[in-house]
Amino acid sequence: MPSDAPDPAGQKPSEGNPSGKTNWGQVSNYAQLAFMFPAATLVGWLIGVALDKWLHTTWLYVVGLLFGILAGFVELIRTVAKNK
Repeated sequence: MPSDAPDPAGQKPSEGNPSGKTNWGQVSNYAQLAFMFPAATLVGWLIGVALDKWLHTTWLYVVGLLFGILAGFVELIRTVAKNK
């Protein structure tokens, strides 16, 4: 399909967009980060809390929280690198 042909939604990709995605497609990729980052942080914290209860400790929730934040940043970097 030529680069200036409309996509199935009837929108043309922008001229400066090498990936061929529409502007709405790019917005959706970045909007997923608004949900992914807090979700990764929450899941990491919940796993840490569960480990705290299971192992009768009081500090593993911090480790889980840090791993969740790290996972959110990794996803952020992957999404940005994929769209370049």
